[in-house]
Amino acid sequence: MLKQRHQLFVTLFACTDAVSAVGACAGAWAIRHARYGGFDQTIRVYLQESLTVLVVPVLAFTMYAIGLYRPRRDRALWGEVTKVFRASIVAMVIAIALIWVIGGLQTPKVQTVGPVVPTEIFTVPFRFQILMLTILLPTVLSLQRVMVRLGLRAIRRRGRNTRHVAILGVGRLGQIAAQTLERNDWTGIRVAYFISHHEQSNRDECIGKPVFGGTKQLATILEQHPVDAIYLAMPNAKAAKVPHLLQRLERFAIDVRLIPDVRLKYLPQSMAVSELEGMPILSYRENPLSGVGGMLKRLVDIVGSLVGLVLFAPIMIVIALIILCTSKGGVIFRQKRVSLGGDIFWIYKFRTMDANAECDSKWTQVDDPRVTRVGSWLRKTSLDEIPQLFNVLIGEMSLVGPRPERPELIDRFRDDWRGYMIRQHVKAGMTGWAQVNGLRGNTSLRKRLQYDLFYIRHWSIWFDFRILLMTIMRGFVHRNAY
Repeated sequence: MLKQRHQLFVTLFACTDAVSAVGACAGAWAIRHARYGGFDQTIRVYLQESLTVLVVPVLAFTMYAIGLYRPRRDRALWGEVTKVFRASIVAMVIAIALIWVIGGLQTPKVQTVGPVVPTEIFTVPFRFQILMLTILLPTVLSLQRVMVRLGLRAIRRRGRNTRHVAILGVGRLGQIAAQTLERNDWTGIRVAYFISHHEQSNRDECIGKPVFGGTKQLATILEQHPVDAIYLAMPNAKAAKVPHLLQRLERFAIDVRLIPDVRLKYLPQSMAVSELEGMPILSYRENPLSGVGGMLKRLVDIVGSLVGLVLFAPIMIVIALIILCTSKGGVIFRQKRVSLGGDIFWIYKFRTMDANAECDSKWTQVDDPRVTRVGSWLRKTSLDEIPQLFNVLIGEMSLVGPRPERPELIDRFRDDWRGYMIRQHVKAGMTGWAQVNGLRGNTSLRKRLQYDLFYIRHWSIWFDFRILLMTIMRGFVHRNAY
């Protein structure tokens, strides 16, 4: 029965993906001919020009290789959409490479309609079609996946298309696992019963679910009460029993999942499992910006800082002149801060205090007499931080990330606040998830730390774009900035 469900799952998504891919190919072909003319084509020419015969099988192979046809009910919707975009782009790259290898496609000449755009990709019909398909394919596939997933979730919330599981472990970890599964009812995973992690169970019930015995009766329980999967939520004190339990579970054709007894509160991101010559390696903590993600973030930082410096150049000149004319001292203030991996750098700001006053290590207070009249306005509008675009451009900071702290504060907080040093897994930023949620100035340090760790754990390039957009939409003025 479980295999039939898996096959039905794969068939459903493969068919809907194929239909969406055909629609994207037809849409790109239609947009091309709406722009350049020549709709009166034969079926043979359409199949050749639309790339349907090439793109659909390449896409199916790519999505299968990336793992989009594995039945994972607990997969996050956003994570699936990200994988769909990745598979679509890879499929298009492979398709274009194949077209180049086989010598391209022979397409009939068409008469250009309307004004010619002076860009090569818009004046060559086939290249224009490729561009449209590269945009349409991931968009259509993502929308289709979202609709199917939402439909399945609605069905599962009504008690249909469910999978029943057993949880081995009645301690804290087992109870958390059961409550998490029950809370996320969109997965369709229902906890049927518990099995105690002790050899014999001294309880009949755990958080409203029956306990059918202990590990000594494991085989008998699974035979009498069949389930689709079993979750091993063993406490660390019983970790030595896990290999023996896995060996005993080999007699049953059910899915087996392990829930490690580690606290996720201070993890920067979700744990991942890798393998090296058959040896499983559980990644408890690692830099979320390693690899392609870090390269993309750096590219966004370079482009964003350059654009920002160009846009703010006139404002920076005006601010510099006002500072020079209204108070003694330099225009730029420098201070040591800590960024990625504990590296110390000089952060740049417009001077907002009297000369030499900002060398004082005291916290800035409301109506601080050291702050100049112009400086108070610059702080409230966050315009004093514009020079940090230079820090971003040279790679010392990022546009988005936790705010940089002074070295002496790092030494003070690293022992008092668990997880505080995880903030240094990413570069410090000009804006961040804590800042756009109002946590600036004299606000809760614990709350800011929670938001910073949430950002690190769930980082993606799209999360950065969201924070940048929220920063622009909500403005730079904040009541806690002084």
